[in-house]
Amino acid sequence: MIKILFVCHGNICRSPMAEFVMKDLTVKAGLDVYIASAATSTEEIGSPVHRGTRNKLAEYGISTDGKSAVQMTKADYAKYDYIIGMDSANIRNILRITGGDFDNKVSKLLSFAGNDGDIADPWYTGNFDDTYEDVLAGCKALLNKILTD
Repeated sequence: MIKILFVCHGNICRSPMAEFVMKDLTVKAGLDVYIASAATSTEEIGSPVHRGTRNKLAEYGISTDGKSAVQMTKADYAKYDYIIGMDSANIRNILRITGGDFDNKVSKLLSFAGNDGDIADPWYTGNFDDTYEDVLAGCKALLNKILTD
């Protein structure tokens, strides 16, 4: 079974958005994939998904019920096939936590869509619509990669 970990700074906006969008896409595609999300920081540990992310996903019938922020650990590197950050700072912090990317598991989400850009953090921008569109594009491209590999 393929295992995917989405990672952002606090695990309340972007990475849970990617987690639940990808879960929705893989269920609809009939794939059995293990998907989770985590933070690189400790400041939001135990917090629920941000209401902006919850509200945006609810527009598409996607629930985030039961999710609370957790922190990524070094052990996650061995557990997951894909460790996917939302921006360059996330990637730096993921590599700090894991001690490196020896098996080429770490990527930015938009890289699957052929874009080296960062997914903007709606905690700062307030724009959950643009974040959702970027997350959806990245997740669809990741799903396509999984289906064609």
